Amino acid sequence: MMAEPEFVLYHRLADEQSAAARRWIVQRGLKAWVDFQNVDADAAGFAARGGRRVPALWDGSALHEGFAAIRRVLSSIIRSEEQP
Repeated sequence: MMAEPEFVLYHRLADEQSAAARRWIVQRGLKAWVDFQNVDADAAGFAARGGRRVPALWDGSALHEGFAAIRRVLSSIIRSEEQP
């Protein structure tokens, strides 16, 4: 596993989809890869990446908005890690 998180999950504590994304990430053991950032605490960083809605996942080059998009991105990483 990576030493530092490679992804940033922008979330809002009271947002239902954000909570679902956080749970999904933790349940799959991906928390070490994903830094959780409350969008209200880092509004400037979120806006600088073009963010409009949470949850959103920054992968270093693109922002993926919505829980479904986050699952797609992280699921592809899980599959690539499982291959020999």
